[in-house]
Amino acid sequence: MASRIRLEDRECPLSTTVGHVGEWWTLLILHDAFDGYTRFDQFQENLGISSSMLTTRLKSLVAEGVLERRPYQDNPTRYEYVLTDLGRSIRPVIVALAAWGNSRLAPEERSMILVDAKTGKEVEPVVVDAATGRRLDDSEAFVYTAGPAASDAMRARYVETGPT
Repeated sequence: MASRIRLEDRECPLSTTVGHVGEWWTLLILHDAFDGYTRFDQFQENLGISSSMLTTRLKSLVAEGVLERRPYQDNPTRYEYVLTDLGRSIRPVIVALAAWGNSRLAPEERSMILVDAKTGKEVEPVVVDAATGRRLDDSEAFVYTAGPAASDAMRARYVETGPT
């Protein structure tokens, strides 16, 4: 019988990513950080999260390099949590998740929509190939293949594809 493997121990980058930021509270904390929240009490009040859970998640995000902990007050010392470059880089993923959730709702059921900051018009986020601009939602046009660091098992899973 195969033993259970933690997601972050798997070779797959999706498993590794989920191991780092896929936890429910982590995504909501990051969403709040993108909305400008930086202080413990702001996160706690907005999310209704327990202080022990919030402390655990913030420590993890700081350890992962997603947030930076900075003092903003002396006597007593108080800290704020600011997105790093790595943290800011996950915004498109969170935007895409929210858009996917909204796509399953009627327009009048949506409690939050993404709009252009200048025009106020609703936008439809999509994931595209940077080189061609083609949407990546076509699972036949875009497929995974084994990368340079792939194990034999990963190579067996993904038959090498590419230009012929």
